Amino acid sequence: MTQASAPNTPRTPREVSSNRLLRTTLLWSAIVTAGLAVVGAIVGFAVAGTSGLWSALVAVLLAAVFLGLTAGTILVANRWYGDPLYTPIFFGAVMGGWIVKFALFIVVLFVLRGAPWLNGTVFFVALVVSVIASLAIDVVVMLRMRVPHVGDVSLPTLADIIDEARRPSAPAPEGATPPEEGAGPIRSDQADENPPRG
Repeated sequence: MTQASAPNTPRTPREVSSNRLLRTTLLWSAIVTAGLAVVGAIVGFAVAGTSGLWSALVAVLLAAVFLGLTAGTILVANRWYGDPLYTPIFFGAVMGGWIVKFALFIVVLFVLRGAPWLNGTVFFVALVVSVIASLAIDVVVMLRMRVPHVGDVSLPTLADIIDEARRPSAPAPEGATPPEEGAGPIRSDQADENPPRG
């Protein structure tokens, strides 16, 4: 027989169920990014020479950093799961990551805008292909992973409910007894014993 934990006992923090999904996404994204970098460099060099090679590599790297930053910030924030400040830490990390991505994106665009070595067409195509590949990875990982809908919630057991019912929360009237374990449901004639209040 197992011992039931008290309902108000602090539970030890455990890993968030989405961490496995996020790690898998980051791993697959790294593998696909390496493949796209090689293919993009070859195709970029064939189409536009050295400027095409560097344009494709920068675009693939840029897409990988931007798309991996969200999953990375969520993984970092999930380290505080179980902490009373988990929710503000989580949203602060995710929003901070988005602000960093936005600022970095603006800076990169201004820096790359006038670069003589950048081939705009190769850069654009490589960036779009990288983003589509990342979205495809997200979809495939989400469809294949088995993550419970309510995996991070501890529901009360029957023993918890019985212990809570036996614990006096207000002074019990004379003669009242706590419910017995295994007692059947209240019959309809018992429910009508109290007269209506008018």
